Amino acid sequence: MSKPESDAAVVPAPAPAPEPAPAPEPAPEPAPAPSVGPAPVAPPAPAPPAPVDAPADGPVPPPAADPWAVPADVPPPADPAAPQPTGWAAVTPAAQSGFQPGFPYPAAPTRTNGFAIASLVTALFCLWPLALVFAVVALVRIPRRNEKGRGLAVSGLILAVLSLIVSLIAFVGLAAIGFDEERYGDARLGPKGSVAVNDLRVGDCFNQPPFSPGQDSESASVYWVRVVPCSTPHHAEVAGTVTLPGGLDNQYPSRSEMGSSAARSCGPVRDDYALDSWLVPDGMEGYYYYPGVRSWMTGDRRVTCTFQDEKQPHSGSVRTDRTKLTRAQRTYLDAVLAYNNALFAEPDLDIDVAPAKYREWARTMATASRKEVTELSANGIDWPEGARAKLIELGALTLDAANAWDTAARTTDPAALEREVGKAQALSGKGDGLAVEIRRALGLSTGERASEIRV
Repeated sequence: MSKPESDAAVVPAPAPAPEPAPAPEPAPEPAPAPSVGPAPVAPPAPAPPAPVDAPADGPVPPPAADPWAVPADVPPPADPAAPQPTGWAAVTPAAQSGFQPGFPYPAAPTRTNGFAIASLVTALFCLWPLALVFAVVALVRIPRRNEKGRGLAVSGLILAVLSLIVSLIAFVGLAAIGFDEERYGDARLGPKGSVAVNDLRVGDCFNQPPFSPGQDSESASVYWVRVVPCSTPHHAEVAGTVTLPGGLDNQYPSRSEMGSSAARSCGPVRDDYALDSWLVPDGMEGYYYYPGVRSWMTGDRRVTCTFQDEKQPHSGSVRTDRTKLTRAQRTYLDAVLAYNNALFAEPDLDIDVAPAKYREWARTMATASRKEVTELSANGIDWPEGARAKLIELGALTLDAANAWDTAARTTDPAALEREVGKAQALSGKGDGLAVEIRRALGLSTGERASEIRV
């Protein structure tokens, strides 16, 4: 007889902790079905994944490197057992924030290279050899030492190169001019008592050093002379100085241009100094000293005008003291001055070679002859009695010569022109004898030329 169930509640006992289920064994392969018609074959069931903490049977080879694997510095997910993402999902936004790892930036330069500063300073003072060396050294050291100053070194290098180019140009220019150390040595070490040509004053009488063999007065350079009293024998006398036009930027003229300009400028200076040209001894001619290239480059534009006789010395001065002349003497000397200047301007060429120049000279002589007669016939001049009649005779003769000069100026045939010029010169020459008598009556010296022109 069975026991009846109780109506009381039954309290269940605590269940024991479940033990881990054993690993399922692989299912046996099914036996082949009997070949009784076709039958559907079920796909094999996938094997359940092995537990993470299941022991591996034997050593496990390391997995192949995955190019899309999670970087090492990315923290793992919260649940290690969860499957790891691959590909782009493996890189979290936090892993790509900020700077990526790479080469560090160089530190900022802290000081300026000393050679760079030295190169610029020496270049500014035109010390281009030092500037070049300092600039090259600075450009080599600055990148090695991570220093500042590359701009200074480049500036110093450029200025040094420019200074070098200017120095080369100046050297070539001086070489073209030519160095004459011997002559410049004479200028610095002249004999005792010598005076530089630039220091000569109006009225000084002097002797210049002899020229070297093969030199002449037109090509030689003179830098110093010896000043002596005019009462003693001397070869030259200073009539005055003139200043040629031109500033510091003017190019030095050629020798011919300089000579022509100096001759034109010195003519009036000598005429005013020696108004009575008959006091100038024979052989003493007009000379001038003009600045050389070196003096011209320093701004010297002075020309010294002199009377000079290279062969024979003379005593006394050729200067005409205007304060000691009477009005009649000054009037006569001023009147004949323009005529004499025109007479001495005769062309150097023959008439058949330069007929046009002789026709122009004939017109100049005609004008000068009439001007002389006009000035000598001026009223109010107290002429000495012995000079008055001679002046009238000289005036008539001079007018005849002026008409002859006019005829020559109108002649075009070279042969006829030569004949007419000869006639006019003969008429002008007849007045030379009258000039001696007039000068004597006026109390003027007949000079050394009196014997040559006396008829």
